[in-house]
Amino acid sequence: MGGRQSKSGAPPALLSKPWREMNWGDTQSTLQYLKNYKPLNEGQQLRILLHGPDGAGKSSFINSVQSIFRGRMYVQALADNTSGSSFTKMYTTYKIPKNNSHSFFPFVFNDIMGLEPKNGVLVDDVKLAMRGHMKEGYRFNPESKLSEYDKFYNDTPADNDKVHVLVCVIPADAISRMAEETVQKIRDIRKEASDLRIPQVVIITKIDDICHEISEDLKNVYKVQYVREKMEQFSVDVGIPMNCIFPVKNYKSEISLNNDTDILLLCALKNIINFGEDYVNFRKSQSEFRQK
Repeated sequence: MGGRQSKSGAPPALLSKPWREMNWGDTQSTLQYLKNYKPLNEGQQLRILLHGPDGAGKSSFINSVQSIFRGRMYVQALADNTSGSSFTKMYTTYKIPKNNSHSFFPFVFNDIMGLEPKNGVLVDDVKLAMRGHMKEGYRFNPESKLSEYDKFYNDTPADNDKVHVLVCVIPADAISRMAEETVQKIRDIRKEASDLRIPQVVIITKIDDICHEISEDLKNVYKVQYVREKMEQFSVDVGIPMNCIFPVKNYKSEISLNNDTDILLLCALKNIINFGEDYVNFRKSQSEFRQK
């Protein structure tokens, strides 16, 4: 399976009814929901870790979300369209400022080096990041993991240093041709997250590149069976359920915002935030139960 064809080899036909319901006019209310989000625990900050192959759109996803919240195009996480290797070299945290710019929304994103079989981030480093042992500014080394003797190793991570949601970012056109080594890395990272009970989400990017009907009208995304097949394939490959997989289109060449692009991104982010909040509250309730 590749290109813009369905499994049968025929061009993707539009279904008469979308296989997933989507309120395309819900952009402003969803954005306001996210802007109003306040964790139940005072001082809590949800940390969202993005991982995936080189060029999947991790940095572009962060920039796209930043753009929606700012109401204009914004580029903070550097993205690269030319290099054949990972453009992200350091462990970096991205915050979204509120209107007064002196305070931030209570969720942050972390971007890491790509998961390529060679010269990609080590699974052990991702595990350390999830547990909160990786400090801001650590430069990834594909040859060796972060040492506990390194100045960027956090001996005593606070809860806000730990990851609360793990997000795997995958381009739609790469699902069928990912190297088995990369898929295995994703499985290994998923197993560690599952052991830690960290919720996991998949973001499928570049959906407009695999289907003309979607590039013409983004509202067709849930009417194209081919997109569903891609999502189901990845769900089977790595074990993440379909209701945790969200197709999106990142901003790349546009110079102004678009409601259809925004709502797909915001819908994914809303679920990410909700899953993270549920995880934090569950851990707190478990801790209180053990103390009784």
